[in-house]
Amino acid sequence: MTEDYFAGPVAERYDSTLDEWGDPAAVAATADFLAELAGDGTALELGIGTGRIALPLSARGVRVHGIDLSVDMVAQLRAKPGGGDIPVAIGDFATTRVGEGFSLAYLVFNTIGNLTSQEAQVACFENAAAQLRPGGCFVVEVGVAVREPLHVFALSDTHIGIDEYDPATQRLVSHHFTLVDGRWELRSIPFRSVSPAELDLMARLAGIRLRERWSGWRREPFTAESRRHVSVWEKP
Repeated sequence: MTEDYFAGPVAERYDSTLDEWGDPAAVAATADFLAELAGDGTALELGIGTGRIALPLSARGVRVHGIDLSVDMVAQLRAKPGGGDIPVAIGDFATTRVGEGFSLAYLVFNTIGNLTSQEAQVACFENAAAQLRPGGCFVVEVGVAVREPLHVFALSDTHIGIDEYDPATQRLVSHHFTLVDGRWELRSIPFRSVSPAELDLMARLAGIRLRERWSGWRREPFTAESRRHVSVWEKP
Protein backbone atom coordinates (compact mmCIF):
# COMPACT_ATOMS: atom_id res chain seq x y z
CA MET A 1 0.00 0.00 0.00
CA THR A 2 1.97 2.99 -1.24
CA GLU A 3 -0.72 5.53 -2.18
CA ASP A 4 -2.53 7.56 0.47
CA TYR A 5 -6.22 7.61 -0.47
CA PHE A 6 -7.12 9.34 2.80
CA ALA A 7 -5.14 12.58 2.52
CA GLY A 8 -6.38 16.15 2.81
CA PRO A 9 -10.15 16.71 2.81
CA VAL A 10 -10.81 12.96 3.01
CA ALA A 11 -9.10 12.81 6.40
CA GLU A 12 -10.84 15.98 7.53
CA ARG A 13 -14.29 14.56 6.73
CA TYR A 14 -13.57 10.93 7.56
CA ASP A 15 -15.30 10.75 10.94
CA SER A 16 -18.45 12.41 9.58
CA THR A 17 -18.82 9.77 6.83
CA LEU A 18 -18.64 6.64 8.99
CA ASP A 19 -22.41 6.06 9.05
CA GLU A 20 -23.16 2.93 11.13
CA TRP A 21 -19.44 2.35 11.77
CA GLY A 22 -19.34 5.49 13.88
CA ASP A 23 -22.32 4.52 16.02
CA PRO A 24 -21.21 4.68 19.69
CA ALA A 25 -22.77 1.30 20.48
CA ALA A 26 -20.93 -0.34 17.57
CA VAL A 27 -17.65 1.30 18.56
CA ALA A 28 -18.12 0.19 22.18
CA ALA A 29 -18.79 -3.42 21.13
CA THR A 30 -15.60 -3.41 19.05
CA ALA A 31 -13.49 -1.93 21.84
CA ASP A 32 -14.93 -4.36 24.40
CA PHE A 33 -14.12 -7.35 22.19
CA LEU A 34 -10.55 -6.20 21.61
CA ALA A 35 -9.95 -5.20 25.23
CA GLU A 36 -10.88 -8.70 26.36
CA LEU A 37 -8.32 -10.20 23.98
CA ALA A 38 -5.60 -7.70 24.88
CA GLY A 39 -5.94 -8.38 28.60
CA ASP A 40 -3.11 -6.72 30.50
CA GLY A 41 -0.88 -6.60 27.43
CA THR A 42 -0.35 -4.07 24.64
CA ALA A 43 -2.25 -3.76 21.37
CA LEU A 44 -1.13 -2.81 17.87
CA GLU A 45 -3.62 -1.32 15.40
CA LEU A 46 -2.67 -1.66 11.75
CA GLY A 47 -4.23 1.29 9.94
CA ILE A 48 -5.02 3.28 13.08
CA GLY A 49 -6.44 6.22 11.13
CA THR A 50 -8.27 8.85 13.17
CA GLY A 51 -8.41 6.63 16.25
CA ARG A 52 -12.05 5.53 15.99
CA ILE A 53 -11.19 2.28 17.81
CA ALA A 54 -7.77 3.04 19.32
CA LEU A 55 -9.04 5.85 21.54
CA PRO A 56 -11.90 3.95 23.20
CA LEU A 57 -9.64 0.91 23.53
CA SER A 58 -7.03 3.08 25.23
CA ALA A 59 -9.75 4.48 27.50
CA ARG A 60 -10.39 0.90 28.64
CA GLY A 61 -6.84 0.72 29.96
CA VAL A 62 -5.17 -0.99 26.99
CA ARG A 63 -1.84 0.45 25.87
CA VAL A 64 -2.26 0.97 22.12
CA HIS A 65 0.36 1.52 19.42
CA GLY A 66 -0.46 2.23 15.79
CA ILE A 67 0.80 2.11 12.23
CA ASP A 68 -0.67 4.18 9.41
CA LEU A 69 0.41 5.37 5.99
CA SER A 70 -1.61 8.60 6.09
CA VAL A 71 -0.03 11.54 7.88
CA ASP A 72 -3.29 13.48 7.57
CA MET A 73 -5.39 10.74 9.19
CA VAL A 74 -2.93 10.54 12.08
CA ALA A 75 -3.13 14.33 12.43
CA GLN A 76 -6.87 13.94 13.04
CA LEU A 77 -6.06 11.39 15.75
CA ARG A 78 -3.54 13.74 17.33
CA ALA A 79 -6.14 16.53 17.51
CA LYS A 80 -8.46 14.45 19.72
CA PRO A 81 -8.25 14.17 23.52
CA GLY A 82 -5.75 11.42 24.30
CA GLY A 83 -4.65 11.13 20.69
CA GLY A 84 -1.23 12.55 21.41
CA ASP A 85 -0.53 9.79 23.92
CA ILE A 86 -0.73 6.94 21.38
CA PRO A 87 2.58 6.12 19.64
CA VAL A 88 2.10 5.88 15.87
CA ALA A 89 4.61 4.86 13.20
CA ILE A 90 4.03 6.27 9.72
CA GLY A 91 4.38 3.54 7.12
CA ASP A 92 2.87 0.61 5.26
CA PHE A 93 1.35 -1.71 7.85
CA ALA A 94 2.23 -4.75 5.73
CA THR A 95 5.92 -4.22 6.43
CA THR A 96 6.40 -1.58 9.15
CA ARG A 97 7.35 -2.94 12.56
CA VAL A 98 7.24 -1.13 15.87
CA GLY A 99 8.34 -3.88 18.25
CA GLU A 100 7.51 -7.32 19.60
CA GLY A 101 5.56 -8.83 22.45
CA PHE A 102 2.10 -7.45 21.64
CA SER A 103 -0.79 -9.44 23.06
CA LEU A 104 -3.05 -8.19 20.27
CA ALA A 105 -2.74 -6.89 16.71
CA TYR A 106 -5.85 -5.93 14.79
CA LEU A 107 -7.24 -4.61 11.50
CA VAL A 108 -10.82 -3.28 11.39
CA PHE A 109 -13.33 -1.94 8.88
CA ASN A 110 -12.13 -3.80 5.75
CA THR A 111 -8.63 -2.33 6.07
CA ILE A 112 -6.96 -5.61 5.05
CA GLY A 113 -8.46 -4.99 1.60
CA ASN A 114 -6.47 -1.77 1.23
CA LEU A 115 -3.58 -4.10 0.46
CA THR A 116 -4.42 -4.79 -3.16
CA SER A 117 -2.22 -7.83 -3.86
CA GLN A 118 -2.08 -11.29 -2.37
CA GLU A 119 1.62 -10.80 -1.68
CA ALA A 120 0.97 -7.69 0.40
CA GLN A 121 -1.80 -9.38 2.38
CA VAL A 122 0.45 -12.37 3.11
CA ALA A 123 3.19 -9.98 4.21
CA CYS A 124 0.72 -8.26 6.53
CA PHE A 125 -0.09 -11.53 8.29
CA GLU A 126 3.62 -12.30 8.63
CA ASN A 127 4.26 -8.80 9.97
CA ALA A 128 1.48 -9.02 12.54
CA ALA A 129 2.50 -12.50 13.69
CA ALA A 130 6.13 -11.46 14.10
CA GLN A 131 5.12 -8.69 16.50
CA LEU A 132 2.86 -10.87 18.68
CA ARG A 133 3.95 -12.62 21.83
CA PRO A 134 3.19 -16.35 22.16
CA GLY A 135 -0.53 -16.69 22.81
CA GLY A 136 -1.19 -13.29 21.24
CA CYS A 137 -4.02 -12.78 18.76
CA PHE A 138 -4.40 -11.17 15.35
CA VAL A 139 -7.94 -9.91 14.61
CA VAL A 140 -9.33 -8.92 11.22
CA GLU A 141 -12.76 -7.46 10.49
CA VAL A 142 -13.67 -7.58 6.80
CA GLY A 143 -16.71 -7.90 4.60
CA VAL A 144 -17.62 -11.01 2.66
CA ALA A 145 -17.66 -10.17 -1.04
CA VAL A 146 -21.09 -9.75 -2.60
CA ARG A 147 -21.03 -11.79 -5.81
CA GLU A 148 -22.54 -9.16 -8.05
CA PRO A 149 -20.69 -6.69 -10.27
CA LEU A 150 -22.29 -3.63 -8.66
CA HIS A 151 -23.58 -3.41 -5.10
CA VAL A 152 -25.01 -0.36 -3.31
CA PHE A 153 -23.70 -0.44 0.25
CA ALA A 154 -24.69 3.06 1.37
CA LEU A 155 -27.57 5.30 0.36
CA SER A 156 -28.50 8.57 2.01
CA ASP A 157 -29.18 12.18 1.09
CA THR A 158 -25.49 13.02 1.35
CA HIS A 159 -23.62 9.77 0.66
CA ILE A 160 -23.98 7.02 -1.92
CA GLY A 161 -21.61 4.06 -1.84
CA ILE A 162 -21.28 1.53 -4.67
CA ASP A 163 -18.91 -1.45 -4.76
CA GLU A 164 -17.67 -2.59 -8.18
CA TYR A 165 -16.44 -6.18 -8.05
CA ASP A 166 -14.55 -8.36 -10.52
CA PRO A 167 -14.49 -12.01 -9.34
CA ALA A 168 -11.85 -12.97 -11.89
CA THR A 169 -9.23 -10.69 -10.32
CA GLN A 170 -10.73 -10.25 -6.82
CA ARG A 171 -10.48 -6.52 -7.44
CA LEU A 172 -13.09 -4.45 -5.65
CA VAL A 173 -13.43 -0.69 -6.04
CA SER A 174 -15.55 1.27 -3.57
CA HIS A 175 -17.02 4.40 -5.17
CA HIS A 176 -18.14 7.07 -2.70
CA PHE A 177 -20.37 9.88 -3.94
CA THR A 178 -20.52 12.55 -1.22
CA LEU A 179 -22.49 15.81 -1.19
CA VAL A 180 -20.09 18.57 -0.11
CA ASP A 181 -21.15 22.23 -0.10
CA GLY A 182 -23.94 21.53 -2.58
CA ARG A 183 -21.77 19.56 -5.00
CA TRP A 184 -21.35 15.82 -5.43
CA GLU A 185 -17.77 14.59 -5.15
CA LEU A 186 -16.51 11.15 -6.20
CA ARG A 187 -13.80 9.22 -4.39
CA SER A 188 -12.87 5.72 -5.57
CA ILE A 189 -10.71 3.39 -3.48
CA PRO A 190 -9.33 0.04 -4.71
CA PHE A 191 -9.43 -3.06 -2.54
CA ARG A 192 -8.56 -6.72 -2.88
CA SER A 193 -11.46 -8.91 -1.85
CA VAL A 194 -10.38 -11.99 0.08
CA SER A 195 -12.34 -14.96 1.38
CA PRO A 196 -12.19 -16.29 4.95
CA ALA A 197 -10.56 -19.49 3.64
CA GLU A 198 -7.80 -17.55 1.88
CA LEU A 199 -7.17 -15.52 5.04
CA ASP A 200 -6.89 -18.76 7.02
CA LEU A 201 -4.22 -19.96 4.59
CA MET A 202 -2.34 -16.67 4.95
CA ALA A 203 -2.50 -17.13 8.72
CA ARG A 204 -1.11 -20.66 8.43
CA LEU A 205 1.78 -19.38 6.30
CA ALA A 206 2.48 -16.83 9.04
CA GLY A 207 2.48 -19.50 11.73
CA ILE A 208 -0.78 -18.57 13.44
CA ARG A 209 -4.01 -20.57 13.66
CA LEU A 210 -7.72 -19.78 13.64
CA ARG A 211 -9.16 -19.51 17.12
CA GLU A 212 -12.65 -18.16 16.45
CA ARG A 213 -14.75 -16.49 13.77
CA TRP A 214 -17.92 -14.42 14.21
CA SER A 215 -20.15 -12.29 12.01
CA GLY A 216 -19.82 -9.29 14.34
CA TRP A 217 -18.20 -7.86 17.45
CA ARG A 218 -20.99 -9.16 19.69
CA ARG A 219 -19.99 -12.70 18.73
CA GLU A 220 -22.94 -13.32 16.44
CA PRO A 221 -22.57 -16.72 14.69
CA PHE A 222 -20.85 -16.69 11.32
CA THR A 223 -23.08 -18.32 8.70
CA ALA A 224 -23.53 -18.51 4.95
CA GLU A 225 -25.73 -15.41 5.23
CA SER A 226 -23.12 -13.29 7.02
CA ARG A 227 -21.99 -10.19 5.16
CA ARG A 228 -18.82 -9.72 7.18
CA HIS A 229 -16.69 -11.60 9.66
CA VAL A 230 -14.50 -10.92 12.67
CA SER A 231 -11.76 -13.56 12.72
CA VAL A 232 -9.25 -14.24 15.47
CA TRP A 233 -5.99 -16.10 14.84
CA GLU A 234 -3.69 -17.08 17.70
CA LYS A 235 0.09 -17.39 17.81
CA PRO A 236 1.12 -20.73 19.41
